This record gives sequence, C-alpha cells and structure tokens, in this order.
Amino acid sequence: MTISNVPNNTLIRNPLSNNFSTVSSSQFSVKPPFNQSLDSFSMHNKYSPSYRYPVSSAGFFRPHCADLFRWFSVLSLNGCTPKTILETVVSDKNRGSKKKGVACFDKSEFREKAFDGSEWDGNPKRVSEIIEVIRSGGNEMEFKLNLMGLSVSVKSVTEIFRVLSCQRISALHFFRWVRHMNPGLYSNSDACSLIIDNCGWLDDYETMISLLKEFKSKKICLNEKAFGFLPVLGSSKASTMESIRRLVDMLNGIGGSSRGSGICALIKMLCTVDALEMGKFVIQLTDRKVSYYNILIRENCRRGHFKEAHGLIKEMRKLDCGPNAKTYNYLLSYLCMNDRTTEACSVLEEMLESGSPPDALTFEIFIYFACRLGKLDVANQFFDRMVSRGLEPRLTSHAAFVKGCFHARQYEEAYKYVVGASVAYEQSTNMIYSLLAGLHQKHGNLLVAFEILSEMMSKGFKPNFPVYVRTMKRLHKTGKGHLAGDLKRSFSRFRLVSSTTTGLSQS
Repeated sequence: MTISNVPNNTLIRNPLSNNFSTVSSSQFSVKPPFNQSLDSFSMHNKYSPSYRYPVSSAGFFRPHCADLFRWFSVLSLNGCTPKTILETVVSDKNRGSKKKGVACFDKSEFREKAFDGSEWDGNPKRVSEIIEVIRSGGNEMEFKLNLMGLSVSVKSVTEIFRVLSCQRISALHFFRWVRHMNPGLYSNSDACSLIIDNCGWLDDYETMISLLKEFKSKKICLNEKAFGFLPVLGSSKASTMESIRRLVDMLNGIGGSSRGSGICALIKMLCTVDALEMGKFVIQLTDRKVSYYNILIRENCRRGHFKEAHGLIKEMRKLDCGPNAKTYNYLLSYLCMNDRTTEACSVLEEMLESGSPPDALTFEIFIYFACRLGKLDVANQFFDRMVSRGLEPRLTSHAAFVKGCFHARQYEEAYKYVVGASVAYEQSTNMIYSLLAGLHQKHGNLLVAFEILSEMMSKGFKPNFPVYVRTMKRLHKTGKGHLAGDLKRSFSRFRLVSSTTTGLSQS
C-alpha cells in the first residue's frame, strides 16, 4: 500500500546497529509542546507542582483554618506510583487548576486541597446535620444516619471525615458504621488513612495503634492522607523531628503493611509540603531503601531541583544503596522536559558506567521527546541502542514513533514502521495498526483508514472497536456505505469466532 511518495527507507533498523554515539545535544534540542496532550501518554493528576502553600514571615508553613491551633499539613497526592515516568511528566505540566469549595465551613483553600481537592456535593446545612448526628453519638446514631439516606461512597465519606477532623470530633463510630454499610470501603486506602488522621487530630494514639494493628492483620495499606495531623515545620526543627520520630517508632512497633505503606506515605506527605529535609530524616530513622529515595528524587525533579536530585543519586551510590532504572528515569524525564538534553545524555552515560542497567522506559524517554519534535533519526538511534541491549520496546514506544511520523507528515514512514513492528513485535500489532488508522480517520483520510483496518483484519488482527466504529460511521456519512459494509463484514468474522469459542467452552 502506498500512502505518499517519500524516500523508501524504514524505521525498523538492524537491532545490532549502534549509532548512539552520533547523537549530539545540538541534534536533540527538545522543546515539546506540552500544551498539547498525547492520548497514549496523558494521565491527569490532581495537583499542580507550581502550587505553593502560605508561608509566614518566620518562614513556616501556616494553615488558615481558624479553629486549628497547631502547625500541620495534609496535602495529598494520588497515593499510587505512576504507570510511566512519561505520564507523570506530561501530567505535571498540564496540572494547575485550583478548585474552589467549602472546607471546615470556612474558606480555607488549604483545607480544601488537603484531602482530595473535590468540591462539596451537598449544601453546608446538610453536612452540618450529619456532623451533629455523629457528634451526639449514642445508640441512636446509626439509626439516625440510616434514616438520612447518606450516600456511602469514597467521596461522601471523605467529605465527612475532613470536617470531623477539623472540628476535633471522633470519627470512629462513623467509620464502623461505614464499614457495616459498605464493607468494600473497609479496605479502601483513603477511608482507612482518614480514620488514622482523625485519631491523630484527637491525640488518641491508643485507638490509632489498635486500628493500625487491625489494618495490618487485613494487609490494608495507608496513603499520605493518614498523617495530616502531624506537625510539620513547627515552632522548631527539633520539635518537628521529635514528632516524626514518635510516629516512626509507632509504625516500627506495629510492622506489616501498616509500617511498610505508612513510611512511604509519611515521606510523600512531607515532600508535598516542601519538607524534603524531613523526608530524608525519615529515611535515616528507618531504612535506606531505593523506593524511599525515589520519592525524594521525584519530588526534587518536580520542583526543578535537578542538582539536588542528582546529589541524592550520588549519595545512594556512596551508601551502597544502588539506584535503579526508575531512580534515573525520574531525573532523565524532567531534564528532557526542561530542554536540558546535554545533562540528560551525561546522566545516561553515568548510569551505564555505574552499573545501573537502563530499562525500556529509559530509552523511551529519549525516543518520546525526539519524536515529539519530529527528529525521527535521533529517536531511531535510541531505538537501535535499546534493542541491541535485548530490551523489547513498550507499546508507548511504538506509539511515539507512529505519532512522530504522522505529525511530521511522513505517512509512508508511519505505515512502514507499523508493518515492520507488527512482524518483529506481533503482540503490538492490534494497538499500532489501530492507532495509525485512528490518526488518519481523525485527519479526514478515510480511505487510508479503511485500507489500514482492512489490511490488519485480513492478517487476523482485531482492530480497536472505537476506531472501527468511528471509521465506519464516517464512511456512511460521506456516501461510502459500500466500504462501511466491507468493514462490517470483516469485523463480524471476529464476533463469529468469539461466539464459536464461547460455545465450545460451554459445551
């Protein structure tokens, strides 16, 4: 199939060729258009790295909530590791919107963002009624809550928890009621973390320890919402460190999932309020684990502190806590994103020389940013080097090449890449064929999209259903119903095979 007249060469090169030495920073000047999103890479997180909290004249972080009398911080992130570094990098650039809502019945932007950044579903009067029922306690509390028809969801429970904690009201009975009404929420990380936070606000460490032991037996993990009560950057560095030490000792004594997830959550919480030094102190008190250092390195990179992040990597090597590929990938991603490719290439060479083997994502970082600029020759050299090390390209690496060729209007090259990759990496065939067909369909190249879908189905590969449906509908609307009928007949064969297989399995 010929799409356009372009030089007859392919992007799938000899896996043993290694032209990486020819890549220079002048060839690879990366200024990607981050205001544009890539479907394959985008992942929307909640908080902007540019958001900064109010700081007093003494240099301490200070909340606005009028009825709070201690220094604290409870900002939360997603509580999960990013699927890829690239997704995190792109989303970090795209984040930044601040939602407005009611928190603790004041207008505290801090308290609003402290838990999950979501707005209130109900009106303040309704929430106030629920809080009063919980405050009154007694044997009738559960009965009254049942009569109110409260929606027992993660969002509604989170909203109630944050008001209870702000007003220093115990949420324990409410938590037990929630567990009875929706057993699935008992293992929810947010709900379990918020009840720990509530105990902290009330200085009820006895109940906190009991709950943590209970969570340990159920292998329930905590997230950073558990430690909003912890004084951070308080009246003195010594008092802050003492509070952290007390909490770490408690987690060490409990052990299990509460300890493992709790230490990570504590470091993340400290990092989100720029208390990275305190995060490092937690590592000194516990273990010098790679996963703990990775949290600090990622947060330094998000803030543009590349020198500090690199310094942590060097510290890890000195302490015999060898950084892994993920450690370096955080730094490489943010360096490339900030057009510091000379440093990124140096870090890559350092990575290789120090005995920290790169993974497929390491090379994908360079491939991705090069493809975003249409520098396919540079991307190809990184691809060759990746394959020569025996690493198999990820689906997102293939997607980067296909999109890079397409947006550079090298349609024939995009097609040849798809054909070549489908032979070398058959498990990627459905995705990359469908991706290319979808790109052509979106740009109005319906006949080309039709040919690509027909070709892949003739090879026995089922296309992405939404791409197939959109292409078929567009063909109908443009008076090409006969082609839409051909696509439908080809696709129906997959349904027939699926039905036959199901019938055989049932018999």
